[in-house]
Amino acid sequence: MKAVSRVHITPHMHWDREWYFTTEESRILLVNNMEEILTRLEQDPEYKYYVLDGQTAILEDYFAVKPENHTRVKALVQAGKLIIGPWYTQTDTTVVAGESIVRNLMYGMRDCLSFGEPMKIGYLPDSFGMSGQLPHIYNGFGIKRAMFWRGCSERHGTDKTEFLWRSQDGSEVTAQVLPLGYAIGKYLPEDEAGLRKRLDNYFEVLEKASQTNEILLPNGHDQMPLQQNIFAVMDKLREIYPQREFVISRFEEIFERIEQQRDALATLTGEFNDGKYMRVHRTIGSTRMDIKIAHARIENKIVNVLEPLAALAWTLGFEYHHGLLEKMWKEILKNHAHDSIGCCCSDKVHREIMSRFWLAEDMADSLVTFYMRKIVDNMAHSEGDKLTLFNLMPWPRDEVINTTIRLRASQFRLTDSDGQDVAYFIRDKREIDPGLVDRQIVHYGNYEPFMEYDVQLCQVLPAMGWLTLHVLPGAEGQQANVPEQSDALLENNAWRITLNADGTLKMEDKESGLVYDRVLEFEDGSDDGDEYDYSPSREEWLLTSAKGTHQHSVKHDAWQSRALIRSTLAVPLNLAERSARQASGSLACETTITLSHHGRRVEFDVKVLNQADDHRVRVRIPVPYKAESVLTDTQFGSLNRPVQDPAMNVWQAEGWKEAPVPVWNFLNYAALQQGPNGLALFTEGLREVEIIGETQSAFALTLLRGVGLLGKDDLLLRPGRPSGIKMPVPDSQVRGELHCRFSLLPFSGSALNVGVAQQARSWLTPVQCYNKIPWDAMKLNRTAITAPETFSLCTLPATGCQLSALKKAEDDEALIIRLFNPSDSECCESVMRFNHHHPVCVETGMDEEPLGEGGHIPGEPLRFRPGQSRTWRIRIDE
Repeated sequence: MKAVSRVHITPHMHWDREWYFTTEESRILLVNNMEEILTRLEQDPEYKYYVLDGQTAILEDYFAVKPENHTRVKALVQAGKLIIGPWYTQTDTTVVAGESIVRNLMYGMRDCLSFGEPMKIGYLPDSFGMSGQLPHIYNGFGIKRAMFWRGCSERHGTDKTEFLWRSQDGSEVTAQVLPLGYAIGKYLPEDEAGLRKRLDNYFEVLEKASQTNEILLPNGHDQMPLQQNIFAVMDKLREIYPQREFVISRFEEIFERIEQQRDALATLTGEFNDGKYMRVHRTIGSTRMDIKIAHARIENKIVNVLEPLAALAWTLGFEYHHGLLEKMWKEILKNHAHDSIGCCCSDKVHREIMSRFWLAEDMADSLVTFYMRKIVDNMAHSEGDKLTLFNLMPWPRDEVINTTIRLRASQFRLTDSDGQDVAYFIRDKREIDPGLVDRQIVHYGNYEPFMEYDVQLCQVLPAMGWLTLHVLPGAEGQQANVPEQSDALLENNAWRITLNADGTLKMEDKESGLVYDRVLEFEDGSDDGDEYDYSPSREEWLLTSAKGTHQHSVKHDAWQSRALIRSTLAVPLNLAERSARQASGSLACETTITLSHHGRRVEFDVKVLNQADDHRVRVRIPVPYKAESVLTDTQFGSLNRPVQDPAMNVWQAEGWKEAPVPVWNFLNYAALQQGPNGLALFTEGLREVEIIGETQSAFALTLLRGVGLLGKDDLLLRPGRPSGIKMPVPDSQVRGELHCRFSLLPFSGSALNVGVAQQARSWLTPVQCYNKIPWDAMKLNRTAITAPETFSLCTLPATGCQLSALKKAEDDEALIIRLFNPSDSECCESVMRFNHHHPVCVETGMDEEPLGEGGHIPGEPLRFRPGQSRTWRIRIDE
């Protein structure tokens, strides 16, 4: 009799390094479980395979305690029995950036190769939704298969669990969805009644959804030890289900059988974030905003600032510190696991997560300063005071720069390399103890204080390089004056911004004539959800800052003006007060709005002072038209999302696991547009937005959510069982001060053709400044290298394709440059030029391995498909 289906039983464990338990708690279990796994694989030839959850951080945790077992693990991996990789950690795919996902795979696969071959499957069994760009990233590492659980429904184009999944650029993988999750084969009972109770319904669902009748029954669960009696269970399964074939298998075997029926598979595109059959937690992007903001800040600091700076220094002959960079990358990648960056963990674990971010940021800041110092210390005439300005974007920038200068003088002069005066403006000054500069000064009895000046200047900086100014203490410099101001709150050639009586802004765009009114209205509503999901109270009471009190002040500098608005609002202290329409809690939003005198971007720096629980705070930014879609960025590309999801009208009747709220996660920018005119919103870590409004649209940007439970049942937008467990998490109320940043940029034309993506990265890549003085707390010897006072490595247009990464190759004396097309146009052309160098370019995958013999001649147009990234290994000869 031909079998109805072949059931592949794959032993595995899903290993959350941390969740409601800490990493150290799970490590103890790991050490125990690993001994059982290794021993069984070594001693039982019938126990063929064990999947170690697709992440090598497990091995790193294990070998920290059991380094003597490295040889045992290597032997089992090389024998194909212990299956590891390809990830370093099981990454989130919706709130972490493309380079983070690339580095996760890169470090994971490099770790695997020290043991044997990695599992070449994009295995993410529990991440909360799938980015549509994952096939492109997988293909960059030679991965042609993907396996996941959450986010699929028939709305994507098929009701089958096997299909071809294609990214916008044409990258493709064979996908196997786990429709009932990764744990349906956990702790299988050995008796017939128990097995039938568990599996009768499972088999019906699995076989109906399968295109191929190759059924996967994963035998494992969270932190689950291996099932010792699995073969006795399989004997019983064969007895009670004779129409089915049961085999011990590895994931590769099921893919091989699926691929034999490739022609029967549907082809799907795009992201998977439907919560119809499994929860995807669309609003988890705003849980613990303090952690989310720290994550984005450090992610940008490493990719946008540190790696390009280290690469520039390396081209001059300085060492590129791969080991230090890998250490800080792995610290933050540990935090990118779905529960960790989702922040659906205990308070104790969240403190561990934040401590890793603090460590990584301290390392990044220290290494950025070190590289700037190495470059500036080794310039000719290095004994003089200098101010060197580093532009780490690949085009020249005309920037207003706010920085500090230290010296022992009551006045100073700034000059360029030709000795010409450079105008500056002193924003503030203060006296500082010499021991803060170099304790050796005080050690030798010199107590003369230093002066520290906060200065503002405006300079055109070379692309991907630096400009050096000379500081002459004691000389009188050219100080700029504050220009005459209008009667508006803030005004320049692009904007006229006035203050409404209710504390909101009226912003007139002088170029388009559009008026954005009631900008900066803060909205406070209930949050009856948990760390996984926002959900409003059944008795909502929505308040806004328009009903609060407001104070404001304005300060004008030579090249910028700033307005400070403080809005204070009484809000319910908790859900009980909101239900009773009482408000003994408080919310204060202190916003600094910065407008450069010749710029079109308006910057907002918000300090939220939260003294209430169980609520969500958003800021509204209306546009004077009704939009049907919102443009948002994603990894190596962009996509338009609908403002409304029609399934919101039927989700309850259709029995969705959670409501398909049109709240979207993005990375760096979102944009609304009507006709030729649009408004782009740039953020740092505020990665959740909803478009609201009946007659006109408004960005509703989430600033914080406060909740008190890790998991909660019977939410209005997510009925039924709790996600996670009902553990109190008082820190997730996010009491106290939270620092948020965003900015607005108007544009005319296609958002991506006019460089919105590039401008977002530019805003997130501030000019780095290094002030060299004759004293240093830590001493360094000069090298034989002489660095130029002004330098530019390469240039790329400010529109077209976008820089993603500039770093040194992991295993070669060459640079790695990755570019991508952020638009949905058929092709994107850009020209990359290297200054004063003669590079030899070879195209590689994301894994930095050459794709073939073909290269690229710098200066020729680069062509990209929509959402495509391309990577080059570049050797530079003088």
